[in-house]
Amino acid sequence: MTSADVVYDKIHFRHDPKWSGRLGAVEGGRGLLCVACVIEMIESEDVASARKSHALSGVSGMLKSSPGALRELLQQDHRVSLHFTVSLLGMLQTTENPVTLEKVEQVLVQLLLELQSELSFHFVFDEVNKQLRDQLSLKRFLATFRFLGSLLNAAPHVANRLVTEHVPLLNNLCSALLCADETLKTSVVNVWLQMLGAPGASAAQSLPSAVRDRLCVLLLQTLASADSLQLIRICVGLLLQLVQLGEAVSVLMNCPGSQIVCDENQDVLANNSQILSQNQEQQPPDNCPLPLVLKKLLLSGDETLQVTSSKCIASVLVHSPAQYSGPFIKANVPGFLFDCLACTSNEMLLWSVYSCLVLLTEDPLFFSQCHSVYGIDSLVRSLKEALTLTRLEVPKQGLLLLTEILERQPPSVHLFPSGPGFVAVSEALVAGVSSSCLLVATQAASAASAFFRLNHQSRPVQYRELEGLIEAITNRFSELTLASSSSHRRSSRRSNPCSPSSRSEAFLLRALVSIQAACRLAEECASDPVLKENTFTAPHKQSDTQDSLDALCRCLLRCCDSVWIPTVIRTCECSPNAQMLQPFYSILSSQFSLLPSLMPVFADKLASSGFYGLAVEHKGLLCADNRNPGLNACCCGFLQKLSVCLLSQSEPPPAPHQRDVAEVETLLLHNLPSLCCRLSDWPSLLCDHQGPRATQCCVLIILHLALQRGDRLLPDQAVFSSVMWLLQSVQEEQGGCGLPRSVLRSALYLLAVTQENSPGLDGARLNCIIKSLSSCQSFPSLYFHHPALLHFICRYPELAERFGPLVLELWLSNKDATKPSVVADIQEKGEIKGTHADESQDQEPDSETTALLTLMEKYPAVTLTLLDMMHTGDSPLAERALGVLEVFLRGRRDCKKDLCAGLRPALLQALQRLNVDDTGHGAHVNSLPLLLKLLGVMQASEPPPPTLHSNMEGVHFKLLYHVSNVAGRLQSTNTETLLPALNYLYCCLTVSPPHCTDRAVSMLLSNSGLMDQLQTILSSSSSSAPSLSPPASPPSALLCCCHLLLSSLVTLQRVHSAQVHKSIGWSLDTAVQRLLLQKRNTDKLLLVSYLRFLQVLLDADLVSAVVRLSTGPGLVGSRPLEVEDGALFPLGSRGARCLSAALSGLLLQKHEFLLRASVNCLGALLGFLQRRSPTAARLVSSQPWSRFLLVCLLGSAESCLLHPAILRLIAHLVQDSGVAALQESDLLRVMEAVERRGLKELSQEAAQALRLLLTQIQTSVLLPTEEHRHRARTLVEALGPQTSDQSCSPDLSNHILRAGDVSVCLSDFSLLQD
Repeated sequence: MTSADVVYDKIHFRHDPKWSGRLGAVEGGRGLLCVACVIEMIESEDVASARKSHALSGVSGMLKSSPGALRELLQQDHRVSLHFTVSLLGMLQTTENPVTLEKVEQVLVQLLLELQSELSFHFVFDEVNKQLRDQLSLKRFLATFRFLGSLLNAAPHVANRLVTEHVPLLNNLCSALLCADETLKTSVVNVWLQMLGAPGASAAQSLPSAVRDRLCVLLLQTLASADSLQLIRICVGLLLQLVQLGEAVSVLMNCPGSQIVCDENQDVLANNSQILSQNQEQQPPDNCPLPLVLKKLLLSGDETLQVTSSKCIASVLVHSPAQYSGPFIKANVPGFLFDCLACTSNEMLLWSVYSCLVLLTEDPLFFSQCHSVYGIDSLVRSLKEALTLTRLEVPKQGLLLLTEILERQPPSVHLFPSGPGFVAVSEALVAGVSSSCLLVATQAASAASAFFRLNHQSRPVQYRELEGLIEAITNRFSELTLASSSSHRRSSRRSNPCSPSSRSEAFLLRALVSIQAACRLAEECASDPVLKENTFTAPHKQSDTQDSLDALCRCLLRCCDSVWIPTVIRTCECSPNAQMLQPFYSILSSQFSLLPSLMPVFADKLASSGFYGLAVEHKGLLCADNRNPGLNACCCGFLQKLSVCLLSQSEPPPAPHQRDVAEVETLLLHNLPSLCCRLSDWPSLLCDHQGPRATQCCVLIILHLALQRGDRLLPDQAVFSSVMWLLQSVQEEQGGCGLPRSVLRSALYLLAVTQENSPGLDGARLNCIIKSLSSCQSFPSLYFHHPALLHFICRYPELAERFGPLVLELWLSNKDATKPSVVADIQEKGEIKGTHADESQDQEPDSETTALLTLMEKYPAVTLTLLDMMHTGDSPLAERALGVLEVFLRGRRDCKKDLCAGLRPALLQALQRLNVDDTGHGAHVNSLPLLLKLLGVMQASEPPPPTLHSNMEGVHFKLLYHVSNVAGRLQSTNTETLLPALNYLYCCLTVSPPHCTDRAVSMLLSNSGLMDQLQTILSSSSSSAPSLSPPASPPSALLCCCHLLLSSLVTLQRVHSAQVHKSIGWSLDTAVQRLLLQKRNTDKLLLVSYLRFLQVLLDADLVSAVVRLSTGPGLVGSRPLEVEDGALFPLGSRGARCLSAALSGLLLQKHEFLLRASVNCLGALLGFLQRRSPTAARLVSSQPWSRFLLVCLLGSAESCLLHPAILRLIAHLVQDSGVAALQESDLLRVMEAVERRGLKELSQEAAQALRLLLTQIQTSVLLPTEEHRHRARTLVEALGPQTSDQSCSPDLSNHILRAGDVSVCLSDFSLLQD
């Protein structure tokens, strides 16, 4: 025999060879096994335990190596197989060697699995049951129970047979739990665990109710008295299996506590079910021992037990939270669960405890006993820990628990009485929202929606934390994977809830709900003064504007504008979601109450971005047929608030306007819910004869407000025809316009704005519109400030006749009172400009004036209406009408001639009427200054007549005549009227064609009233000392006009030799003294007029029939006069030097008009001196101040050096003083400056002055070298084309510049050429 043989040599020879066989692998040798030898060895008491163990090891090894071989041997006689099994079962009772016992258990399990016979399993179960029944003590059954556990573990399919067919064995197994040996109990409980834990749970479901109930009671008793950790763990495992059964849970939860603590010798085996049922009826559930047992396990500190215990609690509560949560709560199990959260980071334990607590929160008792208040801190700490774990299901469950607590917490019990607790929750929610798992973030957003409730806010309210949470939710929007329009179409029929797009939409929905809750919280805080001001804020934080309700509201608005709106619109673009849109429109509505001051801008942006059409389409698509009433209410609320906000920005007067807004608000409130049709159905709704009028009115208002912001909800033609049909329908029904005033205003707006793309109106429709507009008692309440209204009214003569003047008046009344600046006052410029100072005269008018200008071009009758308004309207309105006419006359050069031809007769008639009236007491005296101003503008703007005998020549002359008469009759203190009159007279003389000026100057010189008026003004100025108050002297603008008019009269009288009937006295001495000593205190434009007048008089050698010059000793010295003073009388030699010094000082001020007028006056002075006394001329030009003046001017910037006036001044000095005032280096500096800039950059006047200067230089000895003369000649030749007569003589005859209140003809200040 070999070592692999399993035979007993002493007895093997007696055995039939059929019970022997070679078993095992070929390579390792085939061992001999004799079944009879094995049976006799294990039954014999003479065989050593070691030999038995060896034999069983051989059997076990052969069973593993040769499956089926042993079964073939045993199948020869079934009795042998049973005998072998009984022998092995007997060894379980008699063998004490643990090694041998282990081998017996192993072989027995392998044998039964090898036989694969149901009969064998039943036989084993019956044999075990007999053993248990016949024995009084269970001490030797430990191995048997271990075997049963191993068998059920290896063959779980027999568990169901055991449960259903071997009930006595089950009862004996229950009785075994009464044994005091905890090791034995452990093996018994393991049998039950393997039995009930078999796959499929069929065994547990098939367990007889009596056995099940008894097992539940005994298991609780075992758990209550167990000391062994191993027993406790396996009992808890069995308990976890039992609590999966509803019937078992009922037994466990209703098991009386007295039965659990009963004596071990108590006969609990008899009539157990009957006793249990009676106790269940009598025992209140509050005394249930199961919660106490599980609570003890939670206190054990063993995380495995805590996990299983919490799973048991959860499994119990799942069956009926309302029924079973009470005992657990009264046993203070929630508190112990929260304590577990505070001291563990085990993922499974955290998840299990979270699950238990979620179920416990369904019972109000959980909150009434303040378990939520006790455990909120532990929950928050564990959440922060859970969010760092890898298993993301754990923080999701924790956030679910936090959500349930926040949602179910009674408002009367505050979870966060102080700031730190609130801040901790806020930080946990921010971390949850920012989680990488979108499911976790979604659950955190759900918790945030409950967190935003008012009863959860601490005192003071932590607005900064709320803002941080809102921003964290908003920041996730950019990371969402939202379905595009194409993917929406592909996935419209099948949607995977686990896809990224579906999860993103789920987060977006929860986020919108939480944001809606945040907006609601902000509204509630805003309505409570204590919360709004945050009264309980610490003193050092009260000045923190970032932690305030206003900052929170601004955050909401900012996020709404920049993130929420684009995201929701993009998501719902192709597939609108009612659940998502409902909180979205609620959020939009909330913004109007949170920040009213910013809502006008926000409302404009919403309306101009198409939100009217969006909300209407969503209502029509999702809310028709009474679907989604919540969404319909939110859409209506949004449209109502948007409309009221937009209407509040309109232009009507405050009192009626507020009534209209309230009327519209009420109309929308009651009728918007019924407006649930698509935009494409609106035209048919408006044209429905029997349609609801209130709903039709809502449609008109929405169309009006949307179109007002550029959103065309319907085509213009459809709007125009539908509104017309509605107006006609209302008139036919009610005989007049029964529409409310605000609705009629919307109808008028829609007609006006859509008229351009619509057909014209016939007589019947015009009649309808006139009746509708006339039905309103106050037409201004229908007015809206839009150019389309002007064009609509003026387009049809019938409307223009009835409403045109009123609309124009309202347009001007709503216009800004500040008249548009058409020209810049050149007096305010402190630096020289190299070109004519009329550049700013072409400034663009404002948009409102431009609209009127376009209207006047299209409908000429508007111009006459404005003229009549200017003549008959009140003062502010007339001034605005004048301003519009001024801009129109100055800017419309193409139609100016025809326009002036139409206006002049009307102006002439107005002046004729005024001349008939007493100018001091006339009814229309206030319109006279405006008429005169308009005349001045027309005179300055009208092009010269093409022929010598213009058709309008008579009208021109008549106007001049009437204006001169008006000017002569006015009081000298009536500056408002006198100033435009003298301006007009001056402009007439300046810009009139030569063939008209002879009659004009003769007529003016013969008007004694006008001459007396001029004398009065000049005398008031001459007699007023500088120390007198301003009212004692005429305004500087009036004096300036007098000087300019007199300069023109003197010039033209001299040209035409006109007869003078009355001359005007003027003090030359006073004028020179003012220029010399008072120039700093004198208006610059007045100085310019003095210089112009002096220039004209000097050109006339100080002799004129129009002006009587007076002089004094300060100019000519004492009498008798010296020869030189007599030659220069009335100026005198001293006066010439004083005037020259004054002009030198004025030249240094670098003022455009002053510079030109000073150079011209200096040229006239030098000419006068040259004609009267050449010696005096040279003396004046060679004075030291002349050299000083040149040094100052040449040292200025290049733009100043090349100014035409400066070049002309140098030419004057070269001509009159030669080398006395000018040096070679000065001329070289001028030429170098010209060469650096380039001749093409020079203006025409500068080029002409430069050519004159270079020509004079060539004839002088100032350039001694040939090289310098050659440079001068080269420049002169290059200037040839640029300084021709045509290019250098611009037509300035009608170029009038408005300088303040004075009109100045630029031709009077062009640089004179010799």
